[in-house]
Amino acid sequence: MKCRAVLIVMLLLSTPAVPAWAQLSAPNAMGVAMGHLHYVVRDVQANKAFWIALGGRPRKVSAIDVVAFPDVIVFLSQGESSGGTTGSVVNHVAFKVQSLTALEASGMKVTYLRQYPGVASVVSPEGERIELFDETSENLVFTLDPGLSDAAAERHHRKMTVPIVVHHIHLYVPAGVEVQAKEWYARLFGGANGKRWHYEATDLPGINMNFSSTERSAVPTKGRMLDHIGFEVTNLKAFCGKLEMSGVKLDAPYRMQADGVATAWLTDPWGTSIELTEGLRQ
Repeated sequence: MKCRAVLIVMLLLSTPAVPAWAQLSAPNAMGVAMGHLHYVVRDVQANKAFWIALGGRPRKVSAIDVVAFPDVIVFLSQGESSGGTTGSVVNHVAFKVQSLTALEASGMKVTYLRQYPGVASVVSPEGERIELFDETSENLVFTLDPGLSDAAAERHHRKMTVPIVVHHIHLYVPAGVEVQAKEWYARLFGGANGKRWHYEATDLPGINMNFSSTERSAVPTKGRMLDHIGFEVTNLKAFCGKLEMSGVKLDAPYRMQADGVATAWLTDPWGTSIELTEGLRQ
């Protein structure tokens, strides 16, 4: 028994620890959870330093620089984009922090939205705005539509146990289709419908998808700095088969990559490029 106990301790010490705060959320009933954000930037190292200063941890995935946060992995690849999220269908991404003042004290330049306490933003080295909320903000409240319940959405009513976590992706869609957009994400990915503050929203494990109307024509994400968003899917091959059977056209079919991560691609009706993955959780 003593030898067995020593062996267990040795195995534990030799196994790389993966902090719970840096893991992706458990999937919903359809097998879907938030996975990643993929940015195309001119200076990978400068942007990597920015995301680390924001609270992420550096890693490599198949030789690509990534920064891991709770519920999301930020990919950074070198290239020239056609512009940031402003003007794109994905207008911005938001994170929730325990303390904006603590983040500011760490050296980050934080710009406060004075009319809304607890709301601020930071800007990446290449001008990408990241929205921030602290726990005091009333703008964070997510309410499910009447009659709905969802275990993953309960996280919005709990106190944070980590310094930072991804909160929402905000899409700007043509006026009058906000409800249609949230129902599309709920139908395809098993999201729970509701409202975040006064925005139509669909909640998935690890991310709240928000929808606002815009009178301007928003361009697709492909080729922008935030080139695409990603969902991690359990049993992705079967999931893709169900999508295709329901009439969804994939931009690229299911494929198992050499690194062991499976992928597939689609674009939502408003131009958001979405990569589906299986294997990033590991």
